[in-house]
Amino acid sequence: MTKIIHRATFSLSMMARTILSPASFGVVALLEQGDKIVLVRHSYKAGWYLPGGGAKRGELPEETLLRELREEVGLIRSAAPQLYGLYARSIWPVNNVIGLYRVRDAEFAFKPNLEVREIMLADPASPPPGTAHGARRRLAELAGQVPRSPHW
Repeated sequence: MTKIIHRATFSLSMMARTILSPASFGVVALLEQGDKIVLVRHSYKAGWYLPGGGAKRGELPEETLLRELREEVGLIRSAAPQLYGLYARSIWPVNNVIGLYRVRDAEFAFKPNLEVREIMLADPASPPPGTAHGARRRLAELAGQVPRSPHW
């Protein structure tokens, strides 16, 4: 029951933000530990995703990224984030710009939380079943399996 309420609350807040601001900026990370990439499983949607989230008003992209990584996976330290690409995603009526960063040498202490229930270290060349399309595409780009695309 609480999961259903949490999902409904999340959806209502997303709809409100969409009406108030039909364009948004978010960041996601290719969070690297060795030759593996961290994927997260959220409480409110099925599948594996790259960690990240939306920028707050006035927040710089790198600040957003590091805040989200601390919140979602318990990031302790890493090499400085490097911009990997900017991507566009339009889901009517919302236009999103997503900054993708490589974050190498990650050290983290994950604890399940309200947003992220589980994480895994995945091989970018063979992501696990259930990996979201956008995350699968970014991992394939990183592994050199497909050319980079400007669309999420």
